[in-house]
Amino acid sequence: MAVLTTEVLEILRHEAPVAIVTAGEGGPHLVGTWQSYIQVDGDALVIPAGGYRVTQANVEGGSPVQLLVGSREVPGPNGYPGSGFRLTGTGSFVDAGPVFERTKARFPWSHAALVVRVATAERLI
Repeated sequence: MAVLTTEVLEILRHEAPVAIVTAGEGGPHLVGTWQSYIQVDGDALVIPAGGYRVTQANVEGGSPVQLLVGSREVPGPNGYPGSGFRLTGTGSFVDAGPVFERTKARFPWSHAALVVRVATAERLI
């Protein structure tokens, strides 16, 4: 069964901020992006990295990656407005090859692509 369900993919089609959390020596670290910046590649999410230096160090140190995504436009299971998920997986920073080239073409300011292989999607809203 796919981790990135139809509902998660629908949420990603709507514009909203995304919280990205990793952990390192300094504890939890939070950065953000926009849902419209995320490219879906199977069960992986590709995110342009303009900065993300602490995030990169944390990921290279073995930290898992968590993302919080949501949309008021996608109804939840109770029928009320709003739905959201915590996506958890492993990350890598790619600065060469086709994934990076596609990311760089769309976001010239990116120094790398953060590729998050999503292992779980937990409904929060």
